[in-house]
Amino acid sequence: MKILVSGGAGFLGSHLCEKLLNHGNEVICVDNFFTGSKRNIVHLLKNPFFEIIRHDVCFPLYVEVDEIYNLACPASPIHYQHDPVQTTKTSVHGAINMLGLAKRVNAKIFQASTSEVYGDPTIHPQVESYWGNVNPIGPRSCYDEGKRCAETLFFDYFRQHNLNIKVARIFNTYGPRMHPKDGRVVSNFIVQALKGANITIYGNGKQTRSFCYVDDLVEAFVRFMNTEHGFTGPINLGNPNEFTMIELAELTLELTNSKSKIIHHDLPIDDPKQRQPDISLAKERLGWEPNVQLKEGLNKTIEYFDKVLKNNTL
Repeated sequence: MKILVSGGAGFLGSHLCEKLLNHGNEVICVDNFFTGSKRNIVHLLKNPFFEIIRHDVCFPLYVEVDEIYNLACPASPIHYQHDPVQTTKTSVHGAINMLGLAKRVNAKIFQASTSEVYGDPTIHPQVESYWGNVNPIGPRSCYDEGKRCAETLFFDYFRQHNLNIKVARIFNTYGPRMHPKDGRVVSNFIVQALKGANITIYGNGKQTRSFCYVDDLVEAFVRFMNTEHGFTGPINLGNPNEFTMIELAELTLELTNSKSKIIHHDLPIDDPKQRQPDISLAKERLGWEPNVQLKEGLNKTIEYFDKVLKNNTL
């Protein structure tokens, strides 16, 4: 099968490309390399069934493929707030162009949506039927509302053109190949701990997140893509085990044997106070739940960042 992965040189995309190749597929990696990196995919270049196209999904793309995974979009506040207008365009124009491609070649298409469509949720844990609590005009809105609009487009293409869509809402994910300067809490804490710098917690540290290891997540991607036409989602994909930021910081310090101190800064605007997926639908329809628990996954991620720092490739 010939499969296109937009954002294929990014953190999640590179792991997905690798998995799809291991399953015997031809993979076209499409990336503009804003947050993606050739380092993430250089080990795949020797595979004759892997190719790279440097391309921005805000512009149409004409290729022949059987499946499309649309992952292209900066996904951390540091990156998506760098150029918020472009972030919204990547979500919206990118969805339009990838959906247009899928319609032209009759391809199945997967949308990497996000738990951020739930905003700062008033329902906990979050279920797929929840409409969310999102500020439409705040500094996070370029990402949150861009992804919500992308979901709208996907479901309109399904209703209007019977396109075979799969919409996944991805919760916090971590693992090797995370961008070391993306400002996300796991990469932040690990890099700070390994450098002996202060561990920065925003707010009182009692806000919660649920962390899914990358290998578990990409397994869910593939299982979801292989479901029957008409099972569209949205479907929550993430690890339901919930941790406070203080708990994560203390565990990171323990696993790195770091002497770093924990300091507190003001909480960013509209930062969610809690985040936890209800994955009942994924368990029922995909037969999936995460296997890698936080301590094991953090150890693997720490090992990766330790090598990155020692090789001075930050």
